[in-house]
Amino acid sequence: MSEPTKLVMTLDTGEVHIQLRPDLAPKHVERIATLADEGFYDDVVFHRVIDGFMAQGGDPTGTGMSGSSLPNLPAEFSREPHVRGVCSMARTMDPNSANSQFFICLDDATFLDGQYTVWGVVTEGMEHVDALPKGEPPRNPGKIVKARTEA
Repeated sequence: MSEPTKLVMTLDTGEVHIQLRPDLAPKHVERIATLADEGFYDDVVFHRVIDGFMAQGGDPTGTGMSGSSLPNLPAEFSREPHVRGVCSMARTMDPNSANSQFFICLDDATFLDGQYTVWGVVTEGMEHVDALPKGEPPRNPGKIVKARTEA
């Protein structure tokens, strides 16, 4: 089987295609792909969506306080800018604490550059990310219905 190049997430708002960037963050891309293909992200909500900033998901508890049972990943920071459509890993204050949570930039957020690991970029369906209910947490959060990789 060839390496996955794309993550397809079916949100309750529509389908989103994300170009994976193993050239920037090979370990993080591998983690996202593994979790997606295991069904980890299926039915997981976007628990933090801030208008003009980002949409965060990937926590199976929906609280923003948890992740997968896999070990945390060491940072793979790059010079890639955090601009609209960029997908990056969420973490705690510890730069080496990324696990399963990620965020999609709704607008340019270059103040995050070099501090969070960029692993992909939305190539189709950004309007569906924009349509996610806003809030911290949203009253009725949007969710990932299904996430899978494609070659």
